[in-house]
Amino acid sequence: MKMQCVSLRSRHLRWVAATAAGVLAAIPVMGRAASSTAVLAATPPMGWNSYDAYGTTITEKQFRANVLWMSQHLRRYGWRYAVIDEGWFVRNPTPSGGSPGDVLTLDRFGRYVPAPNRFPSAAHGAGFAPLAHYVHSLGLKFGIHILRGIPRQAVRENSPIAGSAFRAAEAAARNAPCPWNPDNDGVRASPAGQAYYDSIARLYAAWHLDYIKADCIASHPYAGAEIRMLSNALRASGRPMVLSLSPGPAPLAKLSQLRRNANLWRISNDVWDLWHSTKPYPQGVGDQFARLARWAPLARPGHWPDADMLAIGDLAPAPGWGSPRWSRLTHAEQRTYMTLWCIARSPLMLGGNLTRMNAWTLSLLDNPEVIAVDQHAEDARQVYSRNGFIVWTSRPARGGGWYLAAFNLAPHPRTLAVSWKDVSLPGSRYSVRDLWTHRRLGAPTTLHIRLDAHGSALYRVDIGPNGVSGFKHP
Repeated sequence: MKMQCVSLRSRHLRWVAATAAGVLAAIPVMGRAASSTAVLAATPPMGWNSYDAYGTTITEKQFRANVLWMSQHLRRYGWRYAVIDEGWFVRNPTPSGGSPGDVLTLDRFGRYVPAPNRFPSAAHGAGFAPLAHYVHSLGLKFGIHILRGIPRQAVRENSPIAGSAFRAAEAAARNAPCPWNPDNDGVRASPAGQAYYDSIARLYAAWHLDYIKADCIASHPYAGAEIRMLSNALRASGRPMVLSLSPGPAPLAKLSQLRRNANLWRISNDVWDLWHSTKPYPQGVGDQFARLARWAPLARPGHWPDADMLAIGDLAPAPGWGSPRWSRLTHAEQRTYMTLWCIARSPLMLGGNLTRMNAWTLSLLDNPEVIAVDQHAEDARQVYSRNGFIVWTSRPARGGGWYLAAFNLAPHPRTLAVSWKDVSLPGSRYSVRDLWTHRRLGAPTTLHIRLDAHGSALYRVDIGPNGVSGFKHP
């Protein structure tokens, strides 16, 4: 009985200590991590993610090649984040994703580490630190995908949790796994659960990561307690790391929690290279208009509704959905894709294989006037929707005037002809500049645009001879 009492007392003391640590982690402090978190993702993050081209199969050699290309051709335009998506800890990945036969690599504390046969620089306990050093040497930032929860393998082995007296089985919520991935159990909202998230956050900080994409956490299911624990752990890690939540749709009713705990969150299920979908998975570009109209006005510096990656370019050699291919969207649809994401100020994360870039796709990515609409604007909103025509506006951060995007949702070319008042602009004449072609279009008294099937236009409009200044959206 004496030994049992000692054991219970020990368990109580470590519970008290862990609870105190969790409470302290949740309190804002003026330390390095807290002050850095306040300015993380001040503008929507831009970069490249491996999933649309490589699924779960990417190797270090392939990743380095894409990162080098991004540094050489896109970094100057603001594309900075390079993210390895799902399955980097699987030794024998297949394009179709996880299976019970997967061989997973974990350290002795039950944390996933890179599979060394795919990421040779991670051998001998180095983890992703050497690869992070390479990415940083190119002037870029490095991120990885993680899955909500704790590895089932760690739970079976009851691995110790680094930096604590807890073990994996104490942290696991076995009745709350990810419903579409067999690798993990959920994590309890408990001191043991917080200790596990703290342990992986410290590991990622030691690897010098800049970006964490957490999956199976923002929708089906929305795991609010685990979002909070992961967010607290990252804040306490000592290194600023952007937190992105997937998949969507994240619940609008949880906006305050999302803002408190994350830098970006998905507003829909995965978007791929199709215009419209009749199924929950995947979604199409045209399906995002209504969602972005709801979410975009709620964006704030550091907290961005995310319309998902840009499935453009070469989706090969092993895309996360479908067979290897070039994006099946028409050129007009691809330009609409980029225009909508920019006017709505979504994060911009490329999905295609950068090493097989073509001139058309590059023209969507290296236009500084278009990128400025995403990065340096405010007050983005839909202002007109009628008969399959949609118009958005936002305000440039500097220089006055407005950005204006017009869209034709119909599958055939049409002309949009409306007054400036119809699109919530108060003047009678504006000078217009086409941001895609860099051409000035005069100072028309009405908006008159010929739009391709599923096409779009993107303009900067400034005060004309009879315009007014100082207008604010109501």
